[in-house]
Amino acid sequence: MNMQENFSLQSYNTFGVDANTQYFTEVKSIEELKDALTFSKDQCLPILFLGGGSNILLTKNFNGLAVKINLKGISEEIINENEVLVTAKAGENWHEFVMYCLQKNFGGLENLSLIPGNVGTSPMQNIGAYGTEIKDTFVSCKVLDVENLEIRTFNLEECKFGYRDSIFKQEGRGKYVILEVSFKLTQKDHHIKTEYGAIKSELEHLNIQNPTIQDVSRAVINIRQSKLPDPKQIGNAGSFFKNPTIPLAQFESLRQKFENIQGYPNGNMVKVPAGWLIEQCGWKGKQIGNVASHKLQSLVIVNATGKATGQEIFDFSTDIINSVKEKFGIELEREVNII
Repeated sequence: MNMQENFSLQSYNTFGVDANTQYFTEVKSIEELKDALTFSKDQCLPILFLGGGSNILLTKNFNGLAVKINLKGISEEIINENEVLVTAKAGENWHEFVMYCLQKNFGGLENLSLIPGNVGTSPMQNIGAYGTEIKDTFVSCKVLDVENLEIRTFNLEECKFGYRDSIFKQEGRGKYVILEVSFKLTQKDHHIKTEYGAIKSELEHLNIQNPTIQDVSRAVINIRQSKLPDPKQIGNAGSFFKNPTIPLAQFESLRQKFENIQGYPNGNMVKVPAGWLIEQCGWKGKQIGNVASHKLQSLVIVNATGKATGQEIFDFSTDIINSVKEKFGIELEREVNII
């Protein structure tokens, strides 16, 4: 195990925030991970696990041990003529894993193309896009118990998936390290989902009438690239806020005042697009100091100058939350993990 001190995490978070950690190590095996956990326990150090760095905001230096999870490998197990169990180690890049599955003609993850991050962090917030969530194909994940260093398996029910939520963000927060994730995918009888968002219109633009899973992925990639900034070009963590869900009665009341308010009903609740709320408050493209709301997607906060501190970004997000609450009476929740 290679342990480094006073290590910069600037290249390990997609915001590009320059913050240091007291200790840093990269682990490529379960044994190295156990050694790192033992070191942190012996030194009484808090620990920060890093995946792709796409869902964290470092607001200060970290006085503990940062561990980069770099476990690699993908395996397959045929279930029947139509289904296959695909397992990916935590350190595999998510989009590259999706592309791997599509090359094999394994269906189920195509709507989740181009989502930043690694496989190991995908169950934590039940990542989702364009009508699909991790829970739709998730079978199980293997984890390492931080306290006793034992490996256990969580099935779908045990993960308690919700909207951008799971047991790993609630009662299991900080207690487990995800080692690998298994998905049940289709080999031939694919369920094509094109009804959500702009997929259908993008397929029409591509002149595709009977889309394959590869076509859906291509459409999703085109849409995301047209709306979302590349973290390699400008620091960001993708969608910074969750889409709030409010009672139907509250939504109807708001519609009396804001005729164009958008919402997606689900029983007695309505999901309201956070991007629309933020844009209505005048934040789209707005910049304060080193931080801005992206000019094409107000849901995305960017490190506009490349020099923003994590605290500046956090304060900017607080101003957005306050303005949305003042105008609509809705309190936005950050999707990004604040450190």
